[in-house]
Amino acid sequence: MFLSRLRERYTSPFKLKHKGIMGMNQRNHSYIGRYNDRSKYPLVDDKLKTKIIAEAAGATVPKLIGVISSQADVPKIHDMVKDWPGFVIKPAQGSGGKGILVITSHKDGTYTKPSGSSINKEDVERHISNALAGLFSLGGKNDVAVVENLIKFDNCFDGFSYEGVPDVRIIVFKGYPVMAMMRCSTAASDGKANLHQGAVGVGLDIATGRAIRAVQFDRPISHHPDTGKDLMTLQVPHWEKLLVLASSAWEMTGLGYMGTDMVLDKEEGPMVLELNARPGLAIQIANGAGLLPRLRHIESLGTPGRYPTAEERVAYSAKQFATHFE
Repeated sequence: MFLSRLRERYTSPFKLKHKGIMGMNQRNHSYIGRYNDRSKYPLVDDKLKTKIIAEAAGATVPKLIGVISSQADVPKIHDMVKDWPGFVIKPAQGSGGKGILVITSHKDGTYTKPSGSSINKEDVERHISNALAGLFSLGGKNDVAVVENLIKFDNCFDGFSYEGVPDVRIIVFKGYPVMAMMRCSTAASDGKANLHQGAVGVGLDIATGRAIRAVQFDRPISHHPDTGKDLMTLQVPHWEKLLVLASSAWEMTGLGYMGTDMVLDKEEGPMVLELNARPGLAIQIANGAGLLPRLRHIESLGTPGRYPTAEERVAYSAKQFATHFE
């Protein structure tokens, strides 16, 4: 499906190859299969474990409100969140943004979503029950529901995202950040930063965090569909700190090829949201560039006697993969 969408844009396999576009099979075989030890997957497939290793490494993460692990505990959610104005419920082993319920406010048993629509107590409990039953989880296995504090996104992103928190996805290979984008929620995506559901993907210059181009549903756009904000004016602050945080995920997990998802909280600053051992490939569409040339460049570096620090790897990538703006 990914390659078919790209063929619509670039018209031929030759042009895809010329662009250095990586397809799903090549990603799975040459990078995920080769560089990711399967024994490390539980560290990133389970959001609770990811939170633990990130905190142990000194990274900031969204505050944990609680965990619901059995059907008998589902009704406890209302007491659990009574002192938290906004919160997020996630299946610990969910993938692709499935099963994430975002609540921006609640009162007297009525819970309001980012779109402004409301649900009741029974709706919330039903969602958690579905999460525990594995409806949203990898392999459909029984799961637990993680309840986290709602992130307050930095004011600098006003207008770039609609009723939801924008996040930064960075592909990290052998500890080097190689490609980045910001995912901005829309009315269509119901406040979630999920490209398949209609969020906007903004390709970012790896050196500066400045917008390169933007897409929605894989088609180029220039302005946010709901706010009208000029997406090309986006420049992510604290960019180097975000890159170092992403790069250090290699030391945290031991995974050679991964996606790191991070956010900028108004009060807490840069924080790790999730890590992904099987990151999608739409980041290439958002950037208008293929991953393969960058991945192959990092492979060509070999293994030095002293492996560079996260800061050194970031500096190298910023110099090597910078976008040259006209």
